[in-house]
Amino acid sequence: METKALIRNTPSRVYGAAEIGFARGNGASRLVHLYERDPLRVLFPRPEAGEPPLAAIVTTSGGLVAGDHVDVAVRVDDGAAAHVTASAAEKIYRSLGATTEINQLLTIGDDAALEFLPPETILFDGARLRRKTLVDLALTAAFLGGGIVIFGRRARGERFTRGLLHEVWEVRRDGRLVWGDALHLDGDIAAIVDDTACFDGAAGCATMILAAAAHDPQQFITGARMVQAAPATGGLRAGATVVGGVLVARWLAKDAMVLRRAYADLACHLRAEALGLPRRMPRIWHV
Repeated sequence: METKALIRNTPSRVYGAAEIGFARGNGASRLVHLYERDPLRVLFPRPEAGEPPLAAIVTTSGGLVAGDHVDVAVRVDDGAAAHVTASAAEKIYRSLGATTEINQLLTIGDDAALEFLPPETILFDGARLRRKTLVDLALTAAFLGGGIVIFGRRARGERFTRGLLHEVWEVRRDGRLVWGDALHLDGDIAAIVDDTACFDGAAGCATMILAAAAHDPQQFITGARMVQAAPATGGLRAGATVVGGVLVARWLAKDAMVLRRAYADLACHLRAEALGLPRRMPRIWHV
C-alpha cells in the first residue's frame, strides 16, 4: 500500500499514519497489511458472528492538536470485506494558528465491501481542521461510510464559535468522480452555525453515503427516509437523496447524542439491506 500521494511537505507537530489492508483467502477476509506510526494504532476486536473483520483506529495521544498531520489508508482487495471504525470520538483541540490535517484514502476492489463508520469528531472551540476523504471504488465495489461532526464540547456547555473546518469528500467509481462534497466554516462560525439558513443552531451535523454497485440506490431511499423519520424527538432534521448513483443521507441535531443514535440507526438499516450484514453496529460503537 502507498500513501505518499497524501503526504504534504508542510511542517507539523506530529505525522501519524495507519495503513490497513484486507484480502480474501481460504474463503475468508483477512488482514494482509498493517503499518502504524504514532499517534495512531490499530486494534482488531473479535467480530461477532456473521461480521467481517473489524479494525478500530486509536489516537493514543487522546486527540489531535494544531499542526498535527494524519494519513489513513484502507485497502480492501477484490472479494474481501471489512469494517473500519475508531475506538472513540476524535478530539480536535484549540489552535493558536496552525491547522490539523487528516487525509483518508479508502480503496475498495471489485466485489469487495468496506464500511467506514468512525464515531464523531469533536471540534473544540478554536480548533482548526482540514480533512479530506477519497473513496476509490472499483466497478463492482460497495461502500457504506460517513462522519459526524460536533460543534464544541457540548457536555461542558462549549460551542465551536471560531477556528476552521474544511471537510472534503470525493467518491470515484472506476476512476470517474461520481460524488463530491465540501464544507467550509471560517470567520464568525458562531453566526454561521446559528443562521437558520445554515445549521439553525445545531450541536452537530452528519453525512452518510452508500455506494452499492450491485443495487440501484433508489431502492433504498424510501426505507432510509423512514428510518430517519422514526426518532420521536425535536431538534433533529434529516433527509436523504441519490446523486450520481450514491445514496447521501444528512442530519442536523440540537443534541449530540440524538445525532449519534440517528446515524447508527440508519447505518444498521443500510448495512442489512444493502450489504446483507446483521442489523447492528460493532460492540465498540457502544462503549
